[in-house]
Amino acid sequence: MPAVTAPAHKKGDFFVDYEEKVFEDVKAEPGQKALVTFHTVAFEGSIGLVNLLQAKRLLRKGFETSVLLYGPGVTLGIQRGFPTLGDEAFPGHQNFNKQLAQFMEEGGKVYACRFALQALYGHGEPSLQPGIRPISPLDVLDLTLLHNKAGAFMLHTWTV
Repeated sequence: MPAVTAPAHKKGDFFVDYEEKVFEDVKAEPGQKALVTFHTVAFEGSIGLVNLLQAKRLLRKGFETSVLLYGPGVTLGIQRGFPTLGDEAFPGHQNFNKQLAQFMEEGGKVYACRFALQALYGHGEPSLQPGIRPISPLDVLDLTLLHNKAGAFMLHTWTV
């Protein structure tokens, strides 16, 4: 029977070369915009969190970055907590709220569709995290078209 002679991995070990960057670090040209849209349910997968991190990265690269929460995506911007709003019932419970708050603190804009908020998920505008701008469902397409006209980079997140 073969014997394992390699030492056990330990905290602080590296498994990959995390320092190598293959591509140039792209920065926004003055006035460039980005739009990241979310049609995904909070806590139903990792894509909501991953693309909130991408939105922050776009912002930090100099893009005037907006986030659009529509359909089930509005669930990312709802205030949550247990036993009271803002309390973290378990590690990661506030991850969407914290990422959105930091994104807005750094200058990003967040919009949430009023139709999805009320008609689909039974919430009013006061349920939204502070700083999120509620918009008409008719504005959802126009926001995307305006970014398209501006030649913006767009990243669409769509899961159900």
